[in-house]
Amino acid sequence: MKKTFLLALAFTAVCFTVKAQRYAVIDTKYILNKIPEYKDADRKLQQIGEQWQKEIDDKQAQLDKMYKNYEAEQFMLTDDLKKKREDELFTREKEIRDLQKRRFGYEGDLFRERQRLVKPVQDKVYNAVQKLAVARSYDFILDKSEGITIIFADPKLDKSDDVLKEMGIK
Repeated sequence: MKKTFLLALAFTAVCFTVKAQRYAVIDTKYILNKIPEYKDADRKLQQIGEQWQKEIDDKQAQLDKMYKNYEAEQFMLTDDLKKKREDELFTREKEIRDLQKRRFGYEGDLFRERQRLVKPVQDKVYNAVQKLAVARSYDFILDKSEGITIIFADPKLDKSDDVLKEMGIK
């Protein structure tokens, strides 16, 4: 009897001391798409990317033309000229790969441009989310934009519009 009473008392104490965790759900894609600065930055990045891709495509077209010319002429060339043309083709091909890597590779020019243009907007969103979490005493905020971590979220928990209000965007 004494053990049952102590167990019941301990259970009651635990129930009163446990604080319910407060959480909210946001959709960062939705938020970012509502921010004009982000749309402008995304448009600029697309234009830059297209311009750089066109530059690479033009160089590739020149290389393809050089290959075709080489294939057509290789039977008439001396061994020294063949070697010289093959070296030139190899060098041009390497230049194109290097340019592509420099423009679009990991931490390449496009990555740096994205950091320069988009990161300030993302930081504003993060700061607004942080203010909202502190102001409303949320223990954690989940992001449903990727759809991987949340299987279901009640729409009334979605605080994306509140984040936009915090940022002064309607």
